[in-house]
Amino acid sequence: MSRPEPGPISSTPVLRTALLWGGIATAVVAVAGGAIGFAIAGTNGMLSAFAGAAIAAVFMLLTAVSILVANRWFADPLYVPIFFGVVLGGWLLKLVLFIVALVLLRGQPWIVPGVFFVALVVSVLASLAIDGIAMFRSRQPYVDVTLPGETGTDEGGSTPR
Repeated sequence: MSRPEPGPISSTPVLRTALLWGGIATAVVAVAGGAIGFAIAGTNGMLSAFAGAAIAAVFMLLTAVSILVANRWFADPLYVPIFFGVVLGGWLLKLVLFIVALVLLRGQPWIVPGVFFVALVVSVLASLAIDGIAMFRSRQPYVDVTLPGETGTDEGGSTPR
């Protein structure tokens, strides 16, 4: 029995939705955090909030892009190792970029640590919430099966009528 060709990967629309809404949420956090940061610590507070939101946005973008890039090999027999290699590489890149960002930003006179931290954490939490909501609303199947009456064969191996 030959295996049917796989259809298009179903996580792509979910990731695109998460990227769109994540970008909107990051912009809202940057504007609101910038206003609150400006009220607390002036221009330095505003810039700190922008930096925190920007770092969260870059990491959100890297995760989704790495999965979208890995999904290009969906029909390939080596899809699973390629997928995990690309995604793991993206995570390692994020780790290195995070350390580099912290080293570069540490001790900068314009960084207000509390404002930066709160903007970063709020942006990350908003991104996680959006990812979860996008996934729950996506109606992703848990398994790939051919039900009786659909094209193919039923459980008994006979062709449906």
